[in-house]
Amino acid sequence: MRILLAITGASGIIYGTRLHSHLLKTTNETKAIISQGAKKVAEAEKTPLPPADYDENDLSAPCASGSNSPDAMVICPCSLKTLGEIANGVGSNLISRSAEVCLKERKKLILVLRETPYSLITIRNMEKITLAGGIILPASPAFYHKPEKIEDLVDFICGKVMDQLKIENNLFKRWKK
Repeated sequence: MRILLAITGASGIIYGTRLHSHLLKTTNETKAIISQGAKKVAEAEKTPLPPADYDENDLSAPCASGSNSPDAMVICPCSLKTLGEIANGVGSNLISRSAEVCLKERKKLILVLRETPYSLITIRNMEKITLAGGIILPASPAFYHKPEKIEDLVDFICGKVMDQLKIENNLFKRWKK
């Protein structure tokens, strides 16, 4: 499977960087786009970013075309700006354009929102994405698996994303009664 991972400028860059490292351990081809906003947030959060395979302003990249779209795209973390652009069909950069392509080609699109609380505008944008076939996967980790460190919480979300991609993983303990 060809997976496109975009890391945007929402707080929680660690979600995207850890997901990137987990995806690279699989047999799937993983490409990354890092937004300028993500670079600023990564600097503030002191989180190193993976190298980008595509520039966010390169609308001629293969993933911007339906004839060469990825099999799945994950935006992790997904800023509310990016959510709004995708929900309203504004393909102003490679991230929002590639997401739009995934929706029109009926490919898997997963948006990992980290912000809280949600405004009515955000809820309506999430509804638009859901109705268009995308998946909203908020970065809301569980606690039943008894996390001991931040990475345990982050990996729970990474595992849930990988579950959506149908990639086997053991990043968190599954619920057992």
